[in-house]
Amino acid sequence: MSTQHTLVSRWLSRFFLSTFLVATLLLVSCGDDPEPAHEEELITTLTVTLTPTGGAPITMTFKDLDGDGGGAPEYIYSSGGNAAVLSASTTYTATITLLNESENPAEDITEEIEEEADEHLFCFTPTGANIGIAYDDEDDNGLPVGLTTTWTCGDAGTGTVKIVLRHQPGTKTGACPGPGESDIEVTFNVSIQ
Repeated sequence: MSTQHTLVSRWLSRFFLSTFLVATLLLVSCGDDPEPAHEEELITTLTVTLTPTGGAPITMTFKDLDGDGGGAPEYIYSSGGNAAVLSASTTYTATITLLNESENPAEDITEEIEEEADEHLFCFTPTGANIGIAYDDEDDNGLPVGLTTTWTCGDAGTGTVKIVLRHQPGTKTGACPGPGESDIEVTFNVSIQ
């Protein structure tokens, strides 16, 4: 075999090997894209419904229909005025509803929180008002969620209750505020009478 024939043979072998490697890389890179990370839903409305045993429910609603920025959010209290009026020495069952009212019809984000309970935690911080808050729901791992809670009011007084929804995929411990990011943070005024 001539030297020239050997050189051509080697060159062709390298060419085909290089072409094969490039084609393999292109096929691998054109495969299915990985699933995107959880995209946060827009939460425009958060409503807390407080129901005393045998009594009429009281609601506290936060609305920010244009999301962050833009117009100021609106706080609506069913008891009128600028605070939820609660009764002293009374226990309430509290439920939270979350909506995205920028869509028509409004999207119920509460369902997503229920489905992804192992990734979400509501944190409650009463300030000034004598209110104890206990979790009534939990995820599949036995950690609190906070869509349903019990609020126990003590003596008369005024203050606030801050509610923060934490998104904690893979890191939830049940401790507030814990790791993760806040999906929504709202502070309601309360008056215990």
